[in-house]
Amino acid sequence: MPDDNGLPLQTRIRQMIVTAILDGQLAPGATLPSCRKLAKTVGVARNTVVLAYEGLVDEGFLNARERSGFFVSTDVVDGRLKALRGEMPAPTEISQKEQIDWSRRLRSPARDAVIVRKPADWQNFPFPFISGQLDPGLFPLAEWRECSRQAMGRVAVRDWANDARIEDDPDLIEQVRTRILPRRGVRASENEVLITVGAQHALWLIASLLATPRSLVGVENPGYVDARNVFGAVTRQLKPLAIDESGLIIDEQIDDCDLVFTTPSHQSPTTVTLPLERRRALLAKAHEKDFIIIEDDYEAETNFVGDPTPALKSLDTEGRVLYVGSLSKTLAPGLRIGYLVAPAEVIAEARRLRWLMMRHAPTNNQRTAALFLMLGHHDSLIRRLHKIYSQRWNAMRDALEKHLPDSHRAPTFGGSSFWVEGPDKLDSDRLAAQALDHGIVFEPGSVHFMGENPPRNFLRIGYSSISMERIEPGIERLASLIRSAC
Repeated sequence: MPDDNGLPLQTRIRQMIVTAILDGQLAPGATLPSCRKLAKTVGVARNTVVLAYEGLVDEGFLNARERSGFFVSTDVVDGRLKALRGEMPAPTEISQKEQIDWSRRLRSPARDAVIVRKPADWQNFPFPFISGQLDPGLFPLAEWRECSRQAMGRVAVRDWANDARIEDDPDLIEQVRTRILPRRGVRASENEVLITVGAQHALWLIASLLATPRSLVGVENPGYVDARNVFGAVTRQLKPLAIDESGLIIDEQIDDCDLVFTTPSHQSPTTVTLPLERRRALLAKAHEKDFIIIEDDYEAETNFVGDPTPALKSLDTEGRVLYVGSLSKTLAPGLRIGYLVAPAEVIAEARRLRWLMMRHAPTNNQRTAALFLMLGHHDSLIRRLHKIYSQRWNAMRDALEKHLPDSHRAPTFGGSSFWVEGPDKLDSDRLAAQALDHGIVFEPGSVHFMGENPPRNFLRIGYSSISMERIEPGIERLASLIRSAC
């Protein structure tokens, strides 16, 4: 039987049989085991196998013959390439001389990209202190399923099934304009919003449209790794911009930049918030020095102390701020639904560029997300997440104060993680590897710094994916490892 993956038994049996048919293990016309025999072999109820077989008959994989059983359909492999087993060499038989030297041909600017890595099975660890990931138990499955079912209705399918258009789903654009952006004080017309496959896709579009190999792009240091990767794929002239406990420092360091990337709501990775006076100073500096600001409104919905500071874009009177947002942190990162807000002429060019790459974001997901917003499910989810994350934030803060009292934490009003500075002698990269053996997953901070010798005593400890009752025991265990390492 295939791995569980949360699939029902009937589905897993169907998957197993289909794989065997398409791989040639079950030839056309082959007889399948009786329902009773297969049920006994795989340890399930006979009726489960009956339903699986009947489903495969409906899909054309099997034929049922009365009193004879079930047989593989003779036309199930029509149109599939028949392998010339005696004529096709195995990959290992191809000599090195015959293989293409791809290293000579590839011109990938992503080769030098820095990747933030975490175990693929991080959800199986007892203490997953991962930032920016949703606790699967908090996903509004019933509500999303309802919206998906409506999006799959016969009339709705006619709206989104074609890929001939360059525009986005008008309902989703309207919901972003009227429900999401007003929360941040941002106003935009229909032709000033573009749907993207996550915030990173929006950054790639911006970099492709506005940056050149000669452009000087300012990025926060420490900062968002993938913003550095995206802009670094276009220009080698990346300038690290210093931050402090109030976020990006607005001084002469940004005077010569062509583009400045910033995460003012909750700076990535420190989670500090840029004060209103600095936001105004940044806009004034951008006007004076004529540079463009890219605002990633990272984790804007997760503010647990005081009122949220308005988005930088809401204060922009010149159209200098390109605003990037995402539904990833409130819905699920895997859905990859983001948006770009910019002047109409920028959006028009971004739309054309997106068309060359992928035409548009998946329209069925767009319509489902639009319905999710339209029916008020997103507002309800934000309220629920705010309550639960606030409790976890307080639990994490208290646990850090109790078990790591000598560590320094960046001041924070929210977000999904804490940025912790450990003892000078701490190597958080080595600690992260050791912590896995103790059931702990966290992100070492060095990857967020630019330069060849980044500080290694910083830790990014997330709480969005871990249950309340595991936070303090996990921090206590991590604190013990830190003391042992130093």
